Amino acid sequence: MPENKGRTTRGSAGRGSYAVGDERRRKILDTAVEHFGRWGFHASSLARIANDCGITQGGLLHHFRSKEDLLLSVLAQSEQHDVERLFAREPDSYAAYLETVVTLVEENTRRPGIVRMFNVLAGESGNVGHPAHDYFKERYERVLSHMVGLMEAAVRRGELREGVDCRAAGREQLAVMDGLQLQWALDPGAMDMPARVRAFLDRQLRDLSATGEGLPAA
Repeated sequence: MPENKGRTTRGSAGRGSYAVGDERRRKILDTAVEHFGRWGFHASSLARIANDCGITQGGLLHHFRSKEDLLLSVLAQSEQHDVERLFAREPDSYAAYLETVVTLVEENTRRPGIVRMFNVLAGESGNVGHPAHDYFKERYERVLSHMVGLMEAAVRRGELREGVDCRAAGREQLAVMDGLQLQWALDPGAMDMPARVRAFLDRQLRDLSATGEGLPAA
């Protein structure tokens, strides 16, 4: 009996250590979002991030090998949320997909730190030497390819009219959504971002739709 009890105690202690490690990792990622969103990648400091987490820089490097590793981990965590919302299952229709996009935008209004970080890092990454350059280039292509696939499927189903330039329409969507996101981040109180995104998607859908119908009334 004592031996079994000892093994249970060690197992519980191990699980507790993992839980503490996971919680610390999450805190580092959340803090890094705020720092990258405020100062960008180059002006952010691992030492300041660690200090705001209440740990040493060495403790931070136990979880992330470098500032570049931390940056890419932050971006991956942010994208995972979007993947789960937009790519987890096939939508019933193209209009249903657009409604999901509006829902995601609504959620982003409750994640201003993520929005600020995305705007800052996407702008910085235009420099080929930026550590997130390849990430953003590949991310835009992934998202665009997904959108094009959905639109092409909608054309085949007869939801969208024949001859739609799906890639051009997808690029327009991304440009408008990112532009509105940037304006909202600069002055959140000046605009209802979900409403503006929904209005644009409704107009675009009416133009692309085989029947001229837009999104259902909100």
